[in-house]
This record gives sequence, structure tokens and C-alpha cells, in this order.
Amino acid sequence: MKRQSIVAANWKMNGDLALVEEMANGLNSLELKDHQTVLINTPAPYLTALSSALTHDQIKVGAQNLNENEKGAFTGEISALMLNDLAVQYVVLGHSERRSIYGETSELVAKKVAHALNNGLVPVLCIGESLEEREGGQTEASLEAQLAPVIAEIGIEKFVDVVVAYEPVWAIGTGKTASAAMAQETHEWIRSYLAAQNADVAQTVPLLYGGSVNAATAQELFAQPDIDGGLVGGASLKVEEFKNICLAV
Repeated sequence: MKRQSIVAANWKMNGDLALVEEMANGLNSLELKDHQTVLINTPAPYLTALSSALTHDQIKVGAQNLNENEKGAFTGEISALMLNDLAVQYVVLGHSERRSIYGETSELVAKKVAHALNNGLVPVLCIGESLEEREGGQTEASLEAQLAPVIAEIGIEKFVDVVVAYEPVWAIGTGKTASAAMAQETHEWIRSYLAAQNADVAQTVPLLYGGSVNAATAQELFAQPDIDGGLVGGASLKVEEFKNICLAV
């Protein structure tokens, strides 16, 4: 069975209603293969507007975060139940900006992943290493430290419902992109790490590359055997460029 291919847009704290309309108009006529999914992760205020504007069955809407609690006195937070109410299907968790700016630990991310799965949401689990870790030969140790708590929390079997996005922190928003060979090497390691827990599950998990993906780099990256798509930042705010990235899968 062919793994699902996913191109996921991460708007971060960008966009407006005009971009929602422009993006929906640009993507609704996109011709995708059966195994392809396009995912738009918008700021929370635009989830409903985008869901209403999209008419393409293979284009989904995702949130950029959720709280690990069902409800309560957590001002400013978003619950999985609220995302369910909005018919949101995916949620990005553990993004490097959440880890570095807001201090989210891998253990907290694991609890969020479990909470998302328990409420029928597909988590896009982000993992990645810093430049210091890459240059110090610590990439695999860093990725293992981020994956292991999630496996411990949910069990490897539940990874059949998880998307993993590898985002080298040194390549996010910097214009630097890992070479296709470098990205493939790391993706192959991630799949082998999951396979050591359960080989069958590892073959089902979509692995996405995130790190300054653009239309010029997408085709070579997505041609690698263990790269099943991308988590796209800045380029996902430009409709024509994002369309070209989607077509590169």
C-alpha cells in the first residue's frame, strides 16, 4: 500500500481573510492523485473561514496547537473538543518554535499527541535538531529524545495515525535547506528507529520534511524514498508557489 503523501502549509502567525479566500480559490481546482493530501494549518481565527471556503475533498484544515487538557481555566488555549466542533482534522504539535519560544518539552508534546489521538485528531508531530546538535554529531540522539517520550506515551501501534515532520531547526526560515541526500539520510534513520519498535507501523507513517521548502527544492526532496511530503512555512503564504510545491509530490 502506498503511503499517504502530504504537503502541509504552516502559516504560523500570518495571513488574513483575504489570503484565506485567495488560497481556497487557488487550491480548489488542484488535481491531486488518490494518495495525496494537502493540509493547511492556519491561525485559529481562520479555521472556520478556510473550512467553509475549501471544496476539494483532499484539502484538509489543521490547527497549529492544542492544550493537553480537555477543558478548564486555561485562558487563551484551544482544546481538542473545540477543534472537533470546527471539524478540524489535523493539528501540528511540537513545532520547534513551540519548543524554543514557549518551552514545550518532549514530554508535554507527548501528552498533546495522546490527547489529539484520543479526540480523533491526526497529530503532525514535529521533531528536529539545532545547528549545534547537527555539527556536533548529535542529530540522531536529539531526534530519539523527541520521539521516545511519544512512543512511551501512546505506544508505537498508534503511530499508524501520526504524521511525523522532520524540521532541522537550522533550516527553518533561514533560506537554508538540507540537501536532498542529507534529508533522506535523516528520514531513513527516523523510519528505521520507528521500525525497531514495529516494522509494519514504520512503513505506514508519512514522514515530511520541513525547512525552507520551496518550489525550487520540492521536487528533488519529495523524490527521496523516505520523504513523503513537506511542512512548508513561508512559501505556503504564496498561492502559486504553494500550488507548485503540492504538484511536486
